[in-house]
Amino acid sequence: MRGPIHADGCLCRRSSHADNIILMIGRPSSNEAAPYYFNYINRVTGDDILNAMQSQMDETLPFLRSISEEKSLYRYAPEKWSVRQMWGHVNDTERVFLMRALWFARNFETAMPSFDQEIAVAAARSDDITWSRHVEEFREIRLATVSFFRNLPGEAWMRKGVASGNPFTVRACAYVVAGHVTHHAAVLREKYL
Repeated sequence: MRGPIHADGCLCRRSSHADNIILMIGRPSSNEAAPYYFNYINRVTGDDILNAMQSQMDETLPFLRSISEEKSLYRYAPEKWSVRQMWGHVNDTERVFLMRALWFARNFETAMPSFDQEIAVAAARSDDITWSRHVEEFREIRLATVSFFRNLPGEAWMRKGVASGNPFTVRACAYVVAGHVTHHAAVLREKYL
């Protein structure tokens, strides 16, 4: 069953499933995030972000599992992150954008702080955690992410907030999550493996 098409071009519809899930259809427009974040948003194909997130998890897990524990400590240059550090960053970033989406979806008006990836990576000590745990952590986080977005009321997708001094909609946060994983999976393939 289709729902209304909003002025911003998004379409909310009810799922045909018995659980009555509201799905958000449509891509973020240029006013839903700062231009920088479209480097990630534009990496997502299609306009069904829930399907994209689920498919991405299903495709990414076998790829990550193909990387050995030994290879996961590799750095392609001395000052660059190891594979473990990079994927720890991916996991942290998904949590950050999920928290931002939660904050905005629940109508909190307080702006959220910046996320300094260098501070986070240094504090995480990702090289001390096995690669298999990083991969399982990605799976667990993504399941929680999909569950959160699947259960959002239709109107929550277009709610707005500010994080790191930048405006975001909940919908843009969802696309950033998926696009960020696509970006780092490509970096892994191109520079690490």
